[in-house]
Amino acid sequence: MLPLQQFTNYIKKNALFSNQDKILLAVSGGKDSALMAQLFKLAGFQFSIAHCNFNLRGDESQRDEAFVKLLATNLEVPFHVIHFDAKVYANEHQLSIQMAARDLRYQWFETIRQENDYSFIALAHHQNDSIETLLLNLTRGTGISGMHGILPKRDKLLRPLLFLSRQEIDKLVKENDIDFVEDSSNESTKYARNKIRLTVIPQLREINPNLEHTFSQNINRFAETEEVLQGVITQTRKEIVREVDGVAYFPIEKINALRPQKLLFFELLKPYHFTDKVVDEILESLNKQSGTSFYSHTHRATINRNDVMISTLPKEQAHKNQFIHPKDQRILVENQQILISYTTSNGVEDNRNKAFIDANKLIFPLVIRFKQDGDRFMPLGMKQFKKLSDFLIDSKVPLPQKGKIPLIINGNGEIIWVAGLRQDNRYKVNATTKKVAIFELLNT
Repeated sequence: MLPLQQFTNYIKKNALFSNQDKILLAVSGGKDSALMAQLFKLAGFQFSIAHCNFNLRGDESQRDEAFVKLLATNLEVPFHVIHFDAKVYANEHQLSIQMAARDLRYQWFETIRQENDYSFIALAHHQNDSIETLLLNLTRGTGISGMHGILPKRDKLLRPLLFLSRQEIDKLVKENDIDFVEDSSNESTKYARNKIRLTVIPQLREINPNLEHTFSQNINRFAETEEVLQGVITQTRKEIVREVDGVAYFPIEKINALRPQKLLFFELLKPYHFTDKVVDEILESLNKQSGTSFYSHTHRATINRNDVMISTLPKEQAHKNQFIHPKDQRILVENQQILISYTTSNGVEDNRNKAFIDANKLIFPLVIRFKQDGDRFMPLGMKQFKKLSDFLIDSKVPLPQKGKIPLIINGNGEIIWVAGLRQDNRYKVNATTKKVAIFELLNT
């Protein structure tokens, strides 16, 4: 028997949706989404089924699509399907296949939702997915918001199966003879999430056989803790931040008085998308030279005498900016590309198209942009700053080319490399360098 009462109770408890709402179900064909579809049908809710075919697993991808289409027919509900070339999208956007598929999937779901007046999109995540997300976040580094796992409801996305564990779903599917298809890629440990599911969680379950229940309780506590923290952040923001003409001012005196400083300041800056390491750099620079700037992909933070000023990057600048993340290996910049690699050897080459940088000094994400008024850096071999405009004149760069030279900018706003010409002396490799980042400029 299916847990209909538990299912409807969970929906009501978390106010996921009402009986009048039309729901779009994301169905891959696996156990989780197949069970979700059956529960929606049994509950008498209004729903349709959507399926993405990423064409990544040959005949298996076509089999999955055929199965989900038949499922929709048997349940007598509308069926939406789309085909994607995830590999092409991944290459164009410098993403992993997994991230590319995720972006394509959610973008299409939202398009279908709007075009067909669906109220929400239902995803078949369960308790173990939430545990995996929490462990992944802890492994990669996270704030308090990364510890609540997967939320039952976020904007237009619903997770109505979070009251079930993977073991409970397996049992329900078997006992109720529910048809499904297996995704062979789920058994591959080359993906971080699969590695946690197949290797880490079984080891944790040996320590605590009641793992899902324990983690569920922990996740609820983390969510409540985050709620308390956000209340503090809201009040603190009212007390210390003032906005004038779209610019937010954070008085340095009040930043220094925050306790615990790093946690509260990080949360205060979260709406501006600064990374954890950039926040560290801002705090370390509060009493340094006025005018120092730091960047996220949407905003600039500038130390200005008594304040940290947060301003939105102009749309044209934000659009032109590109970003280098720690795992990136290649970035296309108009008709050029920049290759990124790392080594533990601190040897360097005399090659203008390569920069050898002390990797421990990098603050991600790095920014790739072009020349702006006021740019300056410390050319390799020099001890003094030089205006970039003067450097380009001295280097006899033709006027039409001056605005086409890529600049690699550190997360603290400092120029690391004037690509193809000179790197900054502050980032050079020396005898104490343990890891070297190599940037190479190539014409495509």
